[in-house]
Amino acid sequence: MSAKSRLSVYLEPARLRQLEAFAKAHGQSKSLVAEAAIAAFLEPPLQERHEAALMRRLDQQSRTADRLARDLTILIELTALFVRQWLVVAPVIGEAGQAAAQARGRERYQGFISALGRRLAKGRRVTGEIAPDLDDGRPPSAADGGRYSA
Repeated sequence: MSAKSRLSVYLEPARLRQLEAFAKAHGQSKSLVAEAAIAAFLEPPLQERHEAALMRRLDQQSRTADRLARDLTILIELTALFVRQWLVVAPVIGEAGQAAAQARGRERYQGFISALGRRLAKGRRVTGEIAPDLDDGRPPSAADGGRYSA
């Protein structure tokens, strides 16, 4: 136990009777009740502590939502660029070559899924490699020094 310092206080007779009655009803010393009352008076109210904790949690959730929005924007842009590139370069295949093209497509897809699994197992994310200044919601352009233009 830590050493305590003595404090003398003056109370109105009615307040002293309340203190004595409370201490007796709860089986505690007047000193302990007075110390607890002073601590409660000096501590921020429980509601304020809860509000502060809630505000910290809301700030954390807001940052998480901002990161998710950024990552979603990246994903949308990546998908759109991939589809546009695929539509431009994918050759039209006649019926004779369909079976071979589908088999090759399945093989390439399995390779892609395997590579993705390895990357995720290592904890690597493409969004972590992208410059943090992309938070304005637009992809980099050639003028921005980006690798592609939208």
